Amino acid sequence: MLGQPNVDRARRRRQDTHDEILDAAWAVVRETGWSGLTQRRVAERVGMRAPSLYGHFASKLAIVDAMFGQAWAEFDAASSSLEDDLPEDARGALLAVATMWLDAMAADPERHALMNQRPVPGFTPSEESYACAVRSLERLHRLLDRYEITDPDASDLWTALLAGLAGQQNANDPGGERWRRLVPRAVDMFLSEVGTHTARR
Repeated sequence: MLGQPNVDRARRRRQDTHDEILDAAWAVVRETGWSGLTQRRVAERVGMRAPSLYGHFASKLAIVDAMFGQAWAEFDAASSSLEDDLPEDARGALLAVATMWLDAMAADPERHALMNQRPVPGFTPSEESYACAVRSLERLHRLLDRYEITDPDASDLWTALLAGLAGQQNANDPGGERWRRLVPRAVDMFLSEVGTHTARR
């Protein structure tokens, strides 16, 4: 037991370094785009030599994988905190969920690209990182069930609407908020299509 505090300190230091590397990687991407992400640039930003970085992440794709998992885990945590405060009506709830999603995605195009597109050639998320995205999708299914939206295509339509709005915003007016004007209409279109209390064959 005498060695346990040292083990804990070492684990915390390693986690702190891990988090610092991910912060640096996001900073590089936001400055140079996904094509500019290299281990050398990340190492320089955190003040370490590239070989030292390899002790934490064996490759650039390993860094991207950790960023992917982190992004989805953070979004899932935000979604979880929103659940208890959702309105009782489906429209109000979907407006709140859509606003939270687009606040995050329109404010951070690089994060949106990683979570919803394929900006890094050759990248496929690991099972561990992909599980974070799956949890968010399962949360969406529970949300739709909660409001008795039972159309089997509802989740695909919903994610397509939100991804489309975020992509359009980031492509045409990065940092803007044109999406805010469109969200209520998008929600109404969604509900008019999938309905409530209706299971489609």
